[in-house]
Amino acid sequence: MNCSIIIRAYNEEKHIGRLLEGVRQQTVKDVEIILVDSGSIDSTVSIAESFGAKVVHIPSAEFTFGRSLNFGVKSAAREFVVIASAHVYPVYPDWLETLLRPFQDEQIALTYGKQRGYEGSKYSEHQIFHQWYPETSDFDQATAFCNNANSAIRKSLWELHSYDETLTGLEDLEWGKWAKGQGHKIAYVAEAEIVHIHNETPRGVYNRYRREAMALRRIYPEAHFNFYDFLRLTLTNILSDLWHAAREGVLLKSFVSIFWFRFMQFHGTRMGHRETSLVTPQLRETFYYARERKKKDERKRDVEPIRYNSGDSE
Repeated sequence: MNCSIIIRAYNEEKHIGRLLEGVRQQTVKDVEIILVDSGSIDSTVSIAESFGAKVVHIPSAEFTFGRSLNFGVKSAAREFVVIASAHVYPVYPDWLETLLRPFQDEQIALTYGKQRGYEGSKYSEHQIFHQWYPETSDFDQATAFCNNANSAIRKSLWELHSYDETLTGLEDLEWGKWAKGQGHKIAYVAEAEIVHIHNETPRGVYNRYRREAMALRRIYPEAHFNFYDFLRLTLTNILSDLWHAAREGVLLKSFVSIFWFRFMQFHGTRMGHRETSLVTPQLRETFYYARERKKKDERKRDVEPIRYNSGDSE
C-alpha cells in the first residue's frame, strides 16, 4: 500500500531529519513526501529536499493548522494520506505499514497511532501520552478523538470535507467528528508508534491548551470548563503525577515541572473556554510562532526498532 505523507513545519531543522530518516527505513517504500512550510528561515526546507520531499509554501500570515493541511492534502497524489508533525519520528520500520493496514476495511476513514515522549519530555507530558494512547488497538473506537501528529486519512473523504481552516487547533477532532457522523470508523493503532518531541516553556504549554480549548468550544458548543473544573483537575492530576513519579523513582527531578505543567495546562484550558475562537493576527503570533511510564510498562513488540545515528537530534 503506497501513501503520501504530509509534514507541516516551521523552523524544524533540529528534528525533521530524524523523521525523514525514519520514513526512509520504512517497510512501505512507495512514499510521496510533501513538506508544507510556513516560512522557515533555517535549513528545514533544504533538509527536506535532500530526502526528495516536494515543498509546498504557505505564507506565515495565512497559517492555521487546518489551512496548512489542506494545502498539503490538495498536493498529494495518493489516496492514503499520512499526516505527521515535523518533530516526531517513528519507532519501528513498520510504522506506515501498521498505520495504513486498517484501511483494508472500507469503512475506516481515519487511523492514528501511539505517541510517546522522549527522555527530555516533562513527566506530566509522559502521563498524558499514556492516558491518550493506550497499549491496545481499537479499530472502531467510540469517540472522534484522534491526533494529526501521527495519523492517516482517505483523500477521497477529505475531498468531501476538508479541514476547518478557522479553528485554532483540533482540526483533526473536527474532521473525525464529521467522519463518524457520516457512518465511518476511526481506528487507533497502538503498534504505529512515534516519539513526539515537546520541549515547551510554561508559556508554551499555556498557549497550546488555550488555543485547543477555544477550538473545542467551536466543535462542541456544549462543552464547558469552569473554575471548579480548573481547581479539581489541576489538583487531582498533580497528585496523580506525584504518586506515579514517586513509584518510578523520578519524583525529585520531576517535582517542579509537575506543578507548573499541570497548572498551565488547566489554566490555559480555562482561559480558552472563556474566549472567542476568532484568530486575530496577535493570536496567530502567540499560538503558532512562539516556539521554543517507565519502559517496563510498555508492551514489547517482536519488531526490531529503528536504530538512529547518535548524532541525530534528541
